[in-house]
Amino acid sequence: MLLNAKQILFYTGGRYIIEPIDASEIISDITWDSRDVRDGCLFVALVGEKVDGHTFIESAIKAGARAVLVNEAPPANVCLLARELGVAIIEVPNTYHAVSDLAREWRSHIKGTVIGITGSCGKTSTKNLVRDVAASKFSVCATKGNQNNELGCPKTILSANPDSQIVVVEMGMCALGEIADLCDIARPDWGVLTNVGDSHMEMLGSRENIARAKSELFAALPMGSGIAFINPDGDFTKFVKDEARLTERNVECISYGALPCDCDCDSDVDVVEDVDADALPSELSSEKGFGSSGRVVWAEDVELDGEGRPRFTLCAKGFVKLDADASTPTLFNMEPDVERAKCHLSLRGIHNVGNACAAAAVGLALGIDIDTVADALDRSLPEAGRMQTIKAREGFTIINDAYNANPDSMRASLALLSSLDVEGKRYAVLGDMGELGDISIDCHKGIGAYAATLDLDVLICVGELSRNIASAARDAGMQDDKIIEADSVADVLDAIEGRLEPEDAVLVKASNFMGLGRVVEGLTN
Repeated sequence: MLLNAKQILFYTGGRYIIEPIDASEIISDITWDSRDVRDGCLFVALVGEKVDGHTFIESAIKAGARAVLVNEAPPANVCLLARELGVAIIEVPNTYHAVSDLAREWRSHIKGTVIGITGSCGKTSTKNLVRDVAASKFSVCATKGNQNNELGCPKTILSANPDSQIVVVEMGMCALGEIADLCDIARPDWGVLTNVGDSHMEMLGSRENIARAKSELFAALPMGSGIAFINPDGDFTKFVKDEARLTERNVECISYGALPCDCDCDSDVDVVEDVDADALPSELSSEKGFGSSGRVVWAEDVELDGEGRPRFTLCAKGFVKLDADASTPTLFNMEPDVERAKCHLSLRGIHNVGNACAAAAVGLALGIDIDTVADALDRSLPEAGRMQTIKAREGFTIINDAYNANPDSMRASLALLSSLDVEGKRYAVLGDMGELGDISIDCHKGIGAYAATLDLDVLICVGELSRNIASAARDAGMQDDKIIEADSVADVLDAIEGRLEPEDAVLVKASNFMGLGRVVEGLTN
């Protein structure tokens, strides 16, 4: 963001409470957390459920803020301080809306390609992979962490420079229309859909409505020039394409996919599938929508190493390399031959093969050669709290996946734990999954039944809903002495204290509201 107080005033429809000494002074950053205020930034006073940002205006000004957005006039002493330091105080009807208004206007200054990413799970991992692949050749601005809501999306846009070549925006939602609102701000050129799952069922009521909400990203892509990246193997692929009217609006579909894992995941290297090198895999056939534009990406010879990291051959058809002297991505030159490159991800879990294929499809569409794409995928590291592997001082391994959970991601994490080459015991600490509505109990029972099929030594279930995981695991044949039910983080740590050996592995997985990150902290310390 490179705006002055005069532009901020105009774009937000506000009025000066305190005018700046220099209305043309450039303001280059935005924050609503007074702890993050830096010299020359805009501080936005947001009113939250527990904290009112207006109480931090004085400290923000003292920390270097050059302009402040408010809903109401601050106290006289704060206004006097602002006047003395030449800081603009701008009153707007709603500071939340003002952030969106600024981002919506700033978007018109961004010359590069804006890529939106959404899906029921895998958004953040895919966003990071896309970011790292694109950064191998271009200047990139991307969503920090999982800041994918009505504030995070505008902040990503405002963080981009006018000459940022690629802007990667993660988009989350809880209800119909929310992604459409984010797209109104970000105006994505390209869109990536990871999947349609059960998350947010409580608010949306059905998977069809979830798919309809996700399709809002594709519906926002520009006619004739937009590109939609989609896995054709999903239940709602055709529904999403039809809902977004991709064919009617002449939006290109680039398909990506990974072959399903049907191995027992017990060996040091688990082979998922061996595909005829001269043909596209049948799972990715055109009748499922694969190859609607002629540009396709898929994985062959997928394996898991002893630490649960996928190895595979990345395959692509219909892409070309970016010319050495080209300043913009090449979009539609087609090569008929299949290109291949070996990949060995640092990320863990078989599900990340699909995420990597999505990122590879974006990179190849940008004109990056397949070897550079594969190298960037290999170097991409996991986000903290998402399949993050930590070695405890006592020697045992912690898989920290405590940031979020839904049935799909819970199964993926359990599959990862089962696939690890562990000399000792496997512990799974599972907490409640939120926002599943009427299907919540059935979803938790499904996880318990699945856990009973795996090679787990101890299953610890934390929370009221997770008692259904425990009961279903028992019903499916897991021995009762392997199952522990806990009410709190303290109960988990008490139950596990003294049991862990250096060769053991512990998975910690739950929705964020359960606070199981404290279990990870307790085990680490």
